[in-house]
Amino acid sequence: MPAAPLPWSTAWRIARRDLSARFRGLRLLLACLFLGVGAIAAIGTLTGAIERELATRGRAILGGDIEVAVWQRGLNDAETKALTGIGTLSGGTRMQAMAEAGENAAPVELKAVAANWPLVGHLNLADGRSVGAPPEGVAWLAEGAAERLGVARGQHFTLGGQMLTVGGIIADEPDRLGEGFALGPTVIVGESFPARAGLTAPGSMYRSKVRLVLRPGLDPQAAVDRLKAKFPAAGFEFKTRDNAAPGADRFVSRMGEFLVLVGLAALAIAGIGIGGGVSSYLEARRTSIATLKVLGASSGDIARIYLLQVTAAALAGSLAGLAAGVLVTPLLARALGSLLPVTPGFVLDAGALTRAMAYGLLVAMVFAAPPLAAARHFPAMALMRARIAPLAGTLRTAWLPVGLGLALIALLALLSAAQVMVTATFLGGTAVLLGVLALLGRAIRGLSARLPRPRDPMLRAALANLHRPGAQTGALVTALGFGLSAFVLLAAIQTSLDANIMARVPQRAPDYFVMDVPRDRLAEFTAAVNQTAPQARIRTVPALRGAILAYGPAGAMTRVADMKDIPDGSWALRGERGLTYSDTVPEGNSLTAGHWWPRGYSGEPLVSVDEKLAEALGLKLGDELTIGLLGLERTARIASLRRIDWDSMGFNYVLVFSPNAIADAPHNLAATINLPKGTPTGGLLRKLVRAFPSSSVIETGGLLRDARALLSQMSMAILAAASVAVLAGIAVLLGAIAAARASRLYDNVILRVLGASRGQLLLLQMAEYAALALVLALVSLVLGSGIAWLVIVKLFAFDWLPDWPRVLAVLGTGLALVLGFALAGSLPLLRARPAQALREL
Repeated sequence: MPAAPLPWSTAWRIARRDLSARFRGLRLLLACLFLGVGAIAAIGTLTGAIERELATRGRAILGGDIEVAVWQRGLNDAETKALTGIGTLSGGTRMQAMAEAGENAAPVELKAVAANWPLVGHLNLADGRSVGAPPEGVAWLAEGAAERLGVARGQHFTLGGQMLTVGGIIADEPDRLGEGFALGPTVIVGESFPARAGLTAPGSMYRSKVRLVLRPGLDPQAAVDRLKAKFPAAGFEFKTRDNAAPGADRFVSRMGEFLVLVGLAALAIAGIGIGGGVSSYLEARRTSIATLKVLGASSGDIARIYLLQVTAAALAGSLAGLAAGVLVTPLLARALGSLLPVTPGFVLDAGALTRAMAYGLLVAMVFAAPPLAAARHFPAMALMRARIAPLAGTLRTAWLPVGLGLALIALLALLSAAQVMVTATFLGGTAVLLGVLALLGRAIRGLSARLPRPRDPMLRAALANLHRPGAQTGALVTALGFGLSAFVLLAAIQTSLDANIMARVPQRAPDYFVMDVPRDRLAEFTAAVNQTAPQARIRTVPALRGAILAYGPAGAMTRVADMKDIPDGSWALRGERGLTYSDTVPEGNSLTAGHWWPRGYSGEPLVSVDEKLAEALGLKLGDELTIGLLGLERTARIASLRRIDWDSMGFNYVLVFSPNAIADAPHNLAATINLPKGTPTGGLLRKLVRAFPSSSVIETGGLLRDARALLSQMSMAILAAASVAVLAGIAVLLGAIAAARASRLYDNVILRVLGASRGQLLLLQMAEYAALALVLALVSLVLGSGIAWLVIVKLFAFDWLPDWPRVLAVLGTGLALVLGFALAGSLPLLRARPAQALREL
């Protein structure tokens, strides 16, 4: 009759006595779980906090329940009546403008607001006042605007040729995030100021924005749907309180998804270390397990005892990771506080912390199950002989916990994913990568067994070490493959991001962009520039704004208003975009299909479309495109497709029309000015501001610096996250080398007894690791580059521009680290005394 199983309390008492308070032997498991769980906890807590802020503060961020925006016109009576019928309305305009104070001039975002602004929240000034719209002749200035103009409260400056008094410096603008990107600091004025200054004349580039607080009981999205149906050609852009900052929301979602995948990658790499660490720990406890079995402990009793030990270590590592994730979140929040809405201080997100803990424990279960199964199922005498007759594989007996754990990890990742396909691809790729490395380990063992035996005895012994019984080749291949792949991944991502920053933000761009140059004053504008900089190169284009309303074959066009989701790559469908017309192919563009219309063309309205947009929308030559322009619908046939040089920092329009299609609409010109190298810019800026007060002159130098700084911050954030995977890879490498060192003690002692010198043993170890590392370097180069390509191209939609010399240099550094770790791990073996080691075997 079989003995009764050991009670859990007794098993825990034995496990606790055998378990070191410092978790000796299980520290690799602790380190791996600490890194992986900590990364996922910090990522989940931070992104959750930001998303909750966006959701709960949506009304304040937007400044109401609904925002209605339209370019180059105000609302007509019918539109205003429809809006006032469902709630309280607060109107205003937004535009780029130039402010001047003495010798100082600066581009600003002019924000004209109605008397009842803000409908939600309060504008707080630096002196402690809480105010609304400024009185006539007074402006509230952002701190950046005051610094650039050199003015303080009570002083004067001019904007659009009109004198204004600084009424206060803005400390907290309630709807700043909802306003989106701006090319300058904010200046807030009364609603009537732009018209009084002539800044909203026909053709001027401005945007009317109306915020609406709905009557109780009305749903914002339902109200938006009714307005879209009632005014389909108005060119309105809508936001609701549930999507107050769509750009920030998309960024947080996309970045959060990437960071969670990085955390999962770190845990996947850490899992290899967990498996190796548990195997090493149980190997060190081999005689204890055998003794327990001889004394009558059943396989189930052994499983209970060591499962409790591993679980205790896994819980300790995971809890430490959770604590680290919570502690680091305030630091991340402080770094992002100026960019995204996140509450400073400690944030406890139960859902994010629970998911992080679940990931950690599930990964520990998956990778610890096989070595625990070995201890459970092998008889005592087999454990006693394990040094010379190593235990066989145990996946067949561990399939249930491994399969269940993998299924739960996949389910948890997919249920919490913002982009299910990206997450599914990552999970599938991780499984394939593990499979490839496992097969590669088998192939190396098989090939090394079949190769001719070298004449040199050390090389012959090194080759035999790869396939001998008990060889750690499989574990080393997996650990080295993941570790070196992480080095390649980090290098490829970093160099691609750096190259994208250089390419997308060019070193040389037009010195000035000028908006709203009156068409009837072009000659005067050109003369003003040439008087100050005779060698300046001036380029002007007509500038209009309009929204794509419908596209596709005639008679079967797709209405944008009827689309629930905007396809990837179809960003031009989101709201109004810049429009222009031209008799010739624009500079920096090249035709890829169709033909350009002749100069003076007067036939059917035509349009040329960016080839990437056409591909995303499925457009072909001969299809039609309908736009909303100043509240009217205009349709043109697609005559050609163009490739646009987006890196030129010049005028690049996705839609270029034939002149007869849109030239009759009121509009002004936009201009770029390229100055000869070394030409002073201050005099030209002041001259243009004074001569053309209704125009906006934007100096590009500051914009390029800001853009490079922003992209560099994003690059650093991505690299910091990816470095977690590299740290996990290094931990796994150390663990694998430590495990291999323990298994080689017997071999080294026998070789020492047979007369091998310490130098020969060291050479033997280095030859084995060098052979593995060189083979895996090629594999890691392919695997790491492939994963980096997916991150750069598919997840962040950047160009794939790695610097291969730098990538190879980083890979070489990784190889040097591997050999260095191997050397350090071999030194204790050289110091082992044969007599003492043989007595302990």
